[in-house]
Amino acid sequence: MSGKLKVGILGATGMVGQRFISLLENHPWFEVVTVAASARSAGKSYEEAVGSRWKMDTPMPETVKNLTVMNVSEVEKVAETVDFVFSAVDMTKEEIKAIEEAYAKTETPVVSNNSAHRWTPDVPMVVPEINPEHFEVIESQKKRLGTTRGFIAVKPNCSIQSYAPVLTAWKEFEPYEVVATTYQAISGAGKTFKDWPEMNGNIIPYIGGEEEKSEKEPLRIWGKIENGEIVPASEPVITCQCIRVPVLNGHTAAVFVKFRKKPTKEQLIAALKDFKGFPQEADLPSAPKQFIQYLEEDNRPQVALDVDYENGMGVSVGRIREDSVYDYKFVGLSHNTVRGAAGGAILCAETLKQKGYIQAK
Repeated sequence: MSGKLKVGILGATGMVGQRFISLLENHPWFEVVTVAASARSAGKSYEEAVGSRWKMDTPMPETVKNLTVMNVSEVEKVAETVDFVFSAVDMTKEEIKAIEEAYAKTETPVVSNNSAHRWTPDVPMVVPEINPEHFEVIESQKKRLGTTRGFIAVKPNCSIQSYAPVLTAWKEFEPYEVVATTYQAISGAGKTFKDWPEMNGNIIPYIGGEEEKSEKEPLRIWGKIENGEIVPASEPVITCQCIRVPVLNGHTAAVFVKFRKKPTKEQLIAALKDFKGFPQEADLPSAPKQFIQYLEEDNRPQVALDVDYENGMGVSVGRIREDSVYDYKFVGLSHNTVRGAAGGAILCAETLKQKGYIQAK
């Protein structure tokens, strides 16, 4: 084991579960020892349970192929095999809330990709470069749960990664009003073109629940801890449209911003290039060296060229220019299943380990 922390993946057979497994192959700190899924997959080898549904473009790691899939609902049984778990279960919101709390109460930290607990007041929702201090609310959560080491932490929605870090980098210029349209990849729905052939050459102007998440979640990330709860910020006000487009991976955002303090374009670009946070300072294994890159070419960022920037953990920005109605506009791009899902959760877990919240049992 070489001293690595023992990790379980809840919902291991789905697309995000598969992404966790592919990203954790050869991870220096974490080792996947347990895979759990629904009762219909339980008892099979992981390779057999996934079958032809492996959706990653790299092969299934040899180390997980022969792991026997456990029943995710047998909480105590799964929990005793691991130091902490990543959650990517496919259940109703209420079922997810209940099962993640059940794992936390076995003294097993849960780092979740799901949305169920994003608005639980004492559950931190974190982009580690932006608000790692929100992990401090875990102490209040443990008191509520009656645990000493078990807790839940979540990462935010995939679509906000292409613009919330940018707006954070520009905080000194006081952005107060934002209009964003996101053009979202089909893997955000857990699909490939093989699963969803009607998306070929198609655009769907609706993604259930996505616009509300895209407008509200950044405000929670920018909020403050008060009395053991996270209180969302009130600005900038964000209005959003979310559109499904025929792209496999990569969420693109076209964004318009009003600032109280009027920056120059040069100042905006410099702020992006200089922006870094705890993951960069601590040199965490999954951290991008340069979190946000600015591309000068008029036709960038492009999904085909830029989605894998910094192994999918960085954000690409281009086309910053003055606007006739707002102050400035730009285009952002992030990898929705790496930075926006499994990779973002892994970076949260690395931050939690570095800060002492996750340790060996």
